[in-house]
Amino acid sequence: MSIEYKIRLVAELITKSRHAIAFTGAGISAESGVPTFRGKNGLWTRIDPMKYASIDGFIANLREAWEWYKWRMELVEKAEPNPGHRALAELERLGFLKAVITQNVDRLHQRAGSRNVIELHGTLWVLRCINPSCRYSIGISEPPREVPPICPECSSPLRPSVVFFGEELPREAWRRAVELASRSDLVLVIGTSGAVYPAAYIPFIVRDNGGSIVDINPDRDAYSEIADVYIQGRAGEILPRIVEEVSRSDSQQSSI
Repeated sequence: MSIEYKIRLVAELITKSRHAIAFTGAGISAESGVPTFRGKNGLWTRIDPMKYASIDGFIANLREAWEWYKWRMELVEKAEPNPGHRALAELERLGFLKAVITQNVDRLHQRAGSRNVIELHGTLWVLRCINPSCRYSIGISEPPREVPPICPECSSPLRPSVVFFGEELPREAWRRAVELASRSDLVLVIGTSGAVYPAAYIPFIVRDNGGSIVDINPDRDAYSEIADVYIQGRAGEILPRIVEEVSRSDSQQSSI
């Protein structure tokens, strides 16, 4: 099948769906210049993830770890949503996409205009106290000037509200994601290898409830063989073409 045919097929699946969702990973943000963690040249090929992305490693290397997170925040702050992010926001605006369930912590989906975004792995842009008995948290719009930032209530260090290795996913985010996936008849899987669980279960929940899977990725991944449609390509190139086809089809239906 040609890419053009697959794009028309995906557009038809979207326009006929009653409850479509998107499930996104690091690949879509990589197109905005945000480094991925796995794969060729991923962050974990150069850094031991347990040093900065586990709670014990974070505490043991507090200043160094915070310098790394500050670097990531500065990088993400300069990044801009790409056409893939904006295409998903447009599908939501048109009423076809009910939610974006993302493993990304950069909030580029929100900056692109997506409103219903479930952050399964948390976000860089909320800090919370490392002291489990202290409930302090604060949303931020720019990286902290001094690291490590200190909790104003108990004087313990703050940490980014990202999910460290060994930690559970945020309960409310996971509950909402499973509920949405259980109701969905279509999931657009974009830029994820499907290697990180339990988040990677989301497309399988859709499939097990009779829904369709569309997989868009430059490289084959865990979903490529089971997807109803697999399109090999970059989200920023493929998704705008799908939205264009959806808009054309929707206009034709409206004029009938």
